[in-house]
Amino acid sequence: MQHLPLNGLRAFEAAARTGSFRAAAELIGVTPSAISHAIRALESALRTSLFVRDGRRIGLTSQGEILLRHVRQGFDELSRGVAAVSSQNRMLLRLHSAPSFAAQWLVPRLPRLLADTAGLEVRVAASNTYSRFLSGEFDADILYGATVADAHRHSLHPSVVVLPLGEETVTPMCAPALAPRIASPRDLLRQTLIESDNKGVRWPAWFAANGLPPPEPHGPRFDRSFLSLSAAADGLGVALESTRLAERELASGRLVRPLPMARDVTYVGHYFAFPRAGHYRLELLVFAGWLAAELGIALELQGAAIPPPQGAGAGAAGAVGVAGAGAGGAGGGTAS
Repeated sequence: MQHLPLNGLRAFEAAARTGSFRAAAELIGVTPSAISHAIRALESALRTSLFVRDGRRIGLTSQGEILLRHVRQGFDELSRGVAAVSSQNRMLLRLHSAPSFAAQWLVPRLPRLLADTAGLEVRVAASNTYSRFLSGEFDADILYGATVADAHRHSLHPSVVVLPLGEETVTPMCAPALAPRIASPRDLLRQTLIESDNKGVRWPAWFAANGLPPPEPHGPRFDRSFLSLSAAADGLGVALESTRLAERELASGRLVRPLPMARDVTYVGHYFAFPRAGHYRLELLVFAGWLAAELGIALELQGAAIPPPQGAGAGAAGAVGVAGAGAGGAGGGTAS
């Protein structure tokens, strides 16, 4: 494999990002001539044209687009590596999150993130009053619900990037002692069904997916998914909740899925939001890369590519579907 000049790759990425050799030169702090020479040397080494030149205007060739995608991934990986070994400059990420996502999924994983990234400090606030990034109080937000996501996506001051965090699977869960009484979806009609008031997928949708009319609500009601999960684990009834948010309870055996062959509901519940920028801070890139890896999805920070782990895929925004009988579902979520 040939050794390519790092300065040439840096000049190439800057020119592709700005659409101009002059703007790239100002961004890097060199002359436009230096940018032009660096890119020509890179093209010569690769034996291909990376840009189409039309006077002062430039555009990427098809080969240039391919290279840009990989160069951005490489630079981002390099940035995360530098962050992981450098403790001289502390990085602060101020994060807001939907409460149940924070309590059930995010906080239990933070020790691993902080152990792998020296110098990173994370401050987390949780509520369903989501940040609009007007006061600069937060760097990013994990939203719940398509309606909230759409409102942020159409924000103009500031412009906000909203990325779906993959599909989630919603399924009935209960304490192990209750499971023997539930052999079919119809058996749930005789059980106490716990209601989550702020959840995007509720009992009527699940019963409809399984060909049954829903019963009239008569069970206890909670306004947070983590409360519904705790109530179900304590034997209060059956909760319809997210496998993503219930990972620890399912793994420990405090909760079980009594109907693994039923048709569960899948949807996109959570979204990653942050103010749009020409250049993103390192701590945001580090967190986004970690988030993508933990969820097994791809995130694209509008020019700063966050690659997924090998073999992973991302769910489509706003999708709601039905998982076939016996489908496990790669994590589900209902945070409020």
